[in-house]
Amino acid sequence: MSAKGPLHNVVVLRIAVAIAGGALALTCAAAPAPTDDPRAEAAWREAREEMVRSQIEARGIDDERVLTALRRVPRHRFVPANQRDSAYADRPLPIGHGQTISQPYIVALMSDLAKVGPGDSVLEIGTGSGYQAAVLAEMGAKVRSIEIVAPLAERSRALLRELGYEGVEVRTGDGYRGWPEKAPFDAIVVTAAPPGIPEPLKQQLAVGGRLVVPVGTRLQELMVLTRTPEGFREQRVLPVRFVPMTGEAQGAAAE
Repeated sequence: MSAKGPLHNVVVLRIAVAIAGGALALTCAAAPAPTDDPRAEAAWREAREEMVRSQIEARGIDDERVLTALRRVPRHRFVPANQRDSAYADRPLPIGHGQTISQPYIVALMSDLAKVGPGDSVLEIGTGSGYQAAVLAEMGAKVRSIEIVAPLAERSRALLRELGYEGVEVRTGDGYRGWPEKAPFDAIVVTAAPPGIPEPLKQQLAVGGRLVVPVGTRLQELMVLTRTPEGFREQRVLPVRFVPMTGEAQGAAAE
């Protein structure tokens, strides 16, 4: 993890001043309505720029589509009000219901590994806050996302619509078996860790498609499976820590 430098502190201070001055409405548990105050919006933009510079580019991610998406998506709108001053910090944040929004670097890394292009059909398992779906949509993908926690699905669906991400479709349900009627997918991104890779998700990949998934229980590893004409090619990326994938994934692991 990279240390936070002086510029990060200045950005946080500017945001805190804007909040103290009443520029941002923070009374709602979910994302509040956007502010028209240009000072506050400028502070949030500066926070995103610093996040991309110090957390993403500094760690070697150079895909301009990923970097541009992270600069555009207002991450602070996807976290609860009481976490908003930490929205661009280098760590995951709780979003309620025992779930988290991943740290910015992990969102960037998974987006980079998915190799999403404009017009690609992408399945996300675990909508959560909706932030990862918004990043993928900014990269030009048609995103279908499944969330097992109904209140999170409802909140994310409403927020994504409010922010103009009409290309994201959110379904409430268990994502273990994917979305077969919309398959095949050019990429599948899983944001919760199953004990093993769900076979239904592998079968819903198009040839050439990539499945990005954290796998494991106590010890987890981020993996990429690429479907080839002959089968699947596996890449192990790095150790990670995600919330567990619930529902049928747990039953399948016990079999």
